[in-house]
Amino acid sequence: MNRPRSSAPATYVLIHGAAADSWCWHLLAAELRDRGHDVVAVDLPCSDESAGLAEYADEVVRAIGDRDNLVVVPHSFGGFTAPLVCDRVPVKLLVMLQAMIPLPGEAPGEWWAASGYDRARREQDARDGRAEEDLVALFVHDLPPQLAAEALGRQKAQASTPFTQPWPLPAWPDVPTTFLLSSGDRFFPADFMRRLVRERLGITPDEMVGDHLPMLGHPAELADRLEEYWRQQQQPGESPAA
Repeated sequence: MNRPRSSAPATYVLIHGAAADSWCWHLLAAELRDRGHDVVAVDLPCSDESAGLAEYADEVVRAIGDRDNLVVVPHSFGGFTAPLVCDRVPVKLLVMLQAMIPLPGEAPGEWWAASGYDRARREQDARDGRAEEDLVALFVHDLPPQLAAEALGRQKAQASTPFTQPWPLPAWPDVPTTFLLSSGDRFFPADFMRRLVRERLGITPDEMVGDHLPMLGHPAELADRLEEYWRQQQQPGESPAA
């Protein structure tokens, strides 16, 4: 398949979620590099109890260095870190990938109840007849068994520190933002995420197939989406975001 190329390469800054590391991005990173883009996949200090949201953002900013044409792509809990990065470096586009959306002053540990997530998950689990402890069904049901096992086996210990800290920005950063959700995600149910994106960002999310880890299950399609967002961002009057 011949894919249209963007007029200029982007630097995709990939920010993983809780209890994870940059490995989760390896298939997507290879796709993007093969298409001529730069990729910065950051390892956050998720096991360090002394590290909070500010330290997570510090780690990303250090990894970016002097790169430009920045497209920041946070996944899941990375949604609390990415806007802090956008507030500190000149980001061209923020693409929230099935990511948590914070409000000013809201600690990540408060997000679950405040957003309505807890109720949405209980209702989704009841509809599916699924036990909460079934991690394969919850997170990686869309992956081949070997890849699913590897993904779950690479989970890290997650420190509690960042979950106790209020999100420090007074408002969403002034950067074009779009949201891409996985329609088959059972951890962040699609109906819940559609509502949350409308309420907290005021936009309608784009959607693709996949579970909670679409970067592993559908890296080529995800790379297509990211390239298209970047192409649109470079075209006057054709922004994909709010």
